[in-house]
Amino acid sequence: MRRFFVEELPSQGETLVITGSEARHILRVLRMGIGDRLVLMDRRGNRFQSRIESARGQEVTVLLEKRIPAPLESPVEIILCQALLKARAMDFVIQKASELGVQQILPFTSQRTVVKTGDDKPSARLRHWREIAVNASKQSNRARPPEVALPCSLPELVERWQDEEALKLVLWEDEKSQGLRAVLKEAARPRIIVGITGPEGGFRVAEVDRLREGGFASVSLGHRTLRAETAALTLVAILQYEWGDLHL
Repeated sequence: MRRFFVEELPSQGETLVITGSEARHILRVLRMGIGDRLVLMDRRGNRFQSRIESARGQEVTVLLEKRIPAPLESPVEIILCQALLKARAMDFVIQKASELGVQQILPFTSQRTVVKTGDDKPSARLRHWREIAVNASKQSNRARPPEVALPCSLPELVERWQDEEALKLVLWEDEKSQGLRAVLKEAARPRIIVGITGPEGGFRVAEVDRLREGGFASVSLGHRTLRAETAALTLVAILQYEWGDLHL
């Protein structure tokens, strides 16, 4: 059955009116009608098999027939802190990181960030990112979409995680002495991993030094220079393979 997202679901046996983009998708794209069944999911991980009771204009009324179990989330909580990238690249990272099972995506600005937070309305950009995360989570059959936050600065990010118990990593293309493989091999299985990846132009040395002071280990992915979006998704995939649910 097709999956659709709403912010909050009522109890079993109750009805719900779906509006907006999900209603348009049900009616105009999929041409669903009265009696058709679908799955509704919300941000808390609730999930119900539902049946369309009526469809009028831009509204679809559904009956929540029975609760169904949501798929398990990854046993490790991965927080991806991504420096702001140009529009397409940032959208791509949010989409694929959502598919790969990250719990949070925290955009931030750094000294070499090309995109500035004042370029457009932050609320509009955030809505766009969250819609991408929701659609990717539906497609990949996740229990719930990741939280996508408003951008902050790199110093604010460091301060936020300064005293938190987590495995804290920053990818740095100029790191010569410490690879990601070695760090993961030596580390105990973490409950939370905070991974920071930089902008198109990379980090300045002073920024990496500040991250190290905040408890982040700077690591390399090898001798290749990867695009920012490739590096971010490679990190998430490796972490999910090593400690998460990217395996049989």
